[in-house]
Amino acid sequence: MDLTGEADGDPQVVGVPLPDMGTSEHSYGLLMKALFKREATGEGSCINMSMFESSVSWMTVPITLSTLFNKAITRRGNTHEFFCPVSVYKTSNGFVYMAVGNDRQWKSMVTLEMFKSLDKQEYEKNAGRIGDVQNLNRAISEITKNHTSEELIDLFNSLTLPISKIKTIPEVIADPLVERRILYSQDPVTGKKITLPPPPNMTPFLEQLDRQLSFPPRFGEHNKEIYGKLGYSDEDLVRLKENKVI
Repeated sequence: MDLTGEADGDPQVVGVPLPDMGTSEHSYGLLMKALFKREATGEGSCINMSMFESSVSWMTVPITLSTLFNKAITRRGNTHEFFCPVSVYKTSNGFVYMAVGNDRQWKSMVTLEMFKSLDKQEYEKNAGRIGDVQNLNRAISEITKNHTSEELIDLFNSLTLPISKIKTIPEVIADPLVERRILYSQDPVTGKKITLPPPPNMTPFLEQLDRQLSFPPRFGEHNKEIYGKLGYSDEDLVRLKENKVI
């Protein structure tokens, strides 16, 4: 949290549950290694995975820079440490993320009529821009807030300058590149349909299912089906439930 938020603001919670998802990813890798080891050697494996250790392992750059250069690494908002202008800018209907990574791109940007007031000698080099980053970002925002995100994207794309609209969750779901990968599940009891995020990669199995997953079972929903295969009768299940065995 110390790495997330504005430089002069409070630490912020990360927008997604990274410890949960990151630990799952790391556990998956260890499981695959264990299965390969079993296949190759016949030996089993003991897997120890800590959510804390998994979470800290993602802090590669901050830990390395802070110890190697004795540099204070903390939150700095949306502004890039080395390049300017690289940040989030308000528009008349939302926000865009712009990334001008070199002097040539900056020169292309200030050729646009709306940004010509920023075509100053002190901003020609990245060093000058990063040295005045707060004032420059403020000046850019004063310009972008008078234009729509779509207008800015069209202009920047015409000059091959990196820019992207910051989308809301509904807009992400509706994106054609996302929508065709979205997964679904429907509750057979209530009929309620649940929308799930797309997988990291679309497998043939998911395509065969037409991206429709089975609904998670309710607690004890399949008792009769499972215990019945083991020889338990309906009366047995009633008795086990009364005795709080199941």
